[in-house]
Parts: sequence; structure tokens; C-alpha cells
Amino acid sequence: MVSILLLVALAAAVFVGFNIGGSSTGVAWGPPVGAKIINKTAAAALMTFFVFLGGWTVGRNVIDTLGGELVPTTAFSAEASVVVLGFIGLGMLFANLYGVPVSTSMTAVGAIAGLGLATGQLDYAVVGSIMVWWVIAPVVGFWFGAIIGRYFYAYLDQRIALEQSNGPLLTLDRSRVIPVPTLGPGTTPREVVSTGIVLAIACYMAFSAGASNVANAVAPLVGGGLIGVERGVGLGTVAIGLGAFTIARRTMESVGNDLTDLPLLAATIVMVVAASITTVASALGVPMSLALSTVMCIVGLGWGRATRPTAATDLVRGDLEANISVGAVTADTPNNVSSAGEEDPEYVQDATALFDRSAVVRFVAFWIIGPSVATALSYVAFVALPLAGTP
Repeated sequence: MVSILLLVALAAAVFVGFNIGGSSTGVAWGPPVGAKIINKTAAAALMTFFVFLGGWTVGRNVIDTLGGELVPTTAFSAEASVVVLGFIGLGMLFANLYGVPVSTSMTAVGAIAGLGLATGQLDYAVVGSIMVWWVIAPVVGFWFGAIIGRYFYAYLDQRIALEQSNGPLLTLDRSRVIPVPTLGPGTTPREVVSTGIVLAIACYMAFSAGASNVANAVAPLVGGGLIGVERGVGLGTVAIGLGAFTIARRTMESVGNDLTDLPLLAATIVMVVAASITTVASALGVPMSLALSTVMCIVGLGWGRATRPTAATDLVRGDLEANISVGAVTADTPNNVSSAGEEDPEYVQDATALFDRSAVVRFVAFWIIGPSVATALSYVAFVALPLAGTP
């Protein structure tokens, strides 16, 4: 019976990791794939490697939090681990069906918290510290994006815009004894550098995804002593990599095409900010949503660009043009960049909306509803079926 339960638990962990790989790979590698900087197979390979690196280093802290600090390790029986992983998987399925980025990390915390509530073993101090971070992270992401969008984006766009030529980036010069790479037709050194930056940031994004998400797939198994931390990281990496090489191919294409309205520079800024917030939180052992920081940084970046023509005093008083929207993140930068508060507002007012405010409200609502529902369902399940271990 124990062997069968162990196999079921491992299968549940693989299922969760597989779906994580399908979703997080698109977030990290959609922009480079959409810009034709890298192909899907190479993106999946790099995703797998850096997920392992993130999980093996920083991700251990999150595994400790989910697998032994939120509730004691004694609570994770084989049966309890299967149920918790089942709720995490259902949460991801629910998000996919409704097309909203419900956080796997938040759902995992909710499912484990329900276990702790049902058994009276929940550490409320740990839950409180996690929830504080969940409030801080989107605020930090928004204001980083807002400050960059209002005061720095226009200058960055003119000085380090990420340009692309039509031909190959590099070619091989075979006229020598040993072929050496040379710049492709129309390729400039600036393009090579900017392409390298985009790839490096995507790798950083993959690292942060591994740091935060490997634990979501394997923490209950590690907490229950069914597998060790090292094997858990390995299992999570394999499952996420499997998703990266299969279902993520469509996700990368979808995200890459959906982000064509989002300039590559803007996407790069968002990825750096979101990955940094997630990595710092993971290093502190806090399960963090990469999607939450990403979306709020995009909102902040758009708001900052949209309000750039408005003086700071008017912002404080709330005197904004009625037709300014967060879609201003896609607007063209004027040739002559003026100081914030002095520009002609036309260059942001005619921007195509990146998304509407109702979408942001829906995302935030599901970030609250997702872990709340996971907690409630998990609590009911463990009260009705006492499957958890005893203190």
C-alpha cells in the first residue's frame, strides 16, 4: 500500500511540475521566442537547466518553508501529500480554464494552510510573514515599473533600444583554417549585445521560476520524508523540463505573439523587476508568485509612461487626462525627449491599450480567490478525511 501511495504521490508531483513547466516557460521565454532570438527547443533546454540551478540553490529555502515551517513535517503523511498536490493541480487547472494567472505558489500555500488548520498545526506567524510579502511584492513591482516608465524609459528607448536586423545574427567565416563567428548581414555590435542581454535576462527569469516553483511540486513529498531535498529538486526539474519541451511550445508561441505589442525593451524591464522580486523572496524562503509581480510591473510601467506628460504636482492632486491608460507602455517615444511633465501628451494618448483595468481587477481578484478556495477545500477535505499525520 505504501509503495502504491508513493507512486501516486510521485505522479501527482510530476503532474504539478509538468503544468508549471508549461506555464512558466512561456512567461520566461515567450518574448525571446516571439522576437525570433531563440528557437523553442533551445529555450526549453535553457529553461530546464536554469530551473534546476534555481531550485538547487535558492529553491531549497522555499521547500523548507512549504515542507516543514508552515506545518510540521509530521503532518505530511503519504495520503496528505497526495491530497495537497491534488489541490495544487486543480488550482492550476482552474486558472487555465478561466485564462487567469492564478499563482501556483499561492495555491500551494493555501492547500498546505488548509491542512494545518484542519489538524491544528498551522504556524500563523509563518503564514502572516508570507502574506505580508504577498502585499509588498505587487506594490514594489508597480512602483519600480512606474518610476522607470515615467523618468527613465524614454531615455533608455533612445539610447539602448533593442534593435533587430532581418538576417542571421551571426555567421561562420569559413575562409580561415578554423571557422570563426562573424556578424551577420546588417548585424551591428549593438544588436549582438542587446540580444545577449535579452537571453541573459530570460535565463535569469528561468532561474527565478525554479527558485519559486520547484518547491510547489515537491515540498509535500520532502516534508513527509517520502524523498530527500536533492531528489525532490531533481524530480521537480525533470517534471518542469518535460512541460517545457512539450506543452510550453504552444505557450511560448502564444505569449511571444501576445507580447508583440509590448516593446522588447519594456518586456526586458518587466522581466528583470519581476525575476528580482521573486528571487529575493525565494532566498528568504517565501513562496512568491512570478505572475503577480510581472503583471503589476507592466501596469506600473504603463502608468508611468502614460503620466509622463503630467506634472508631478498634478499627479498629487489627481489631475490626470481622462483618456490616459496603462496601454501607454506601447506608445512610440518622441524624437526629442523632454523632462517628465513637459512633453506633448499625444504620443501616449493614442497608444493601443495593452489591457484594460477590468482585466487587472480580475487578476487581482483571482489572486485572492485562488488561495482562499484552496485553503477552504483543503480544510474541508482533511476534516472529513483525517489523512494527515499527528504532531
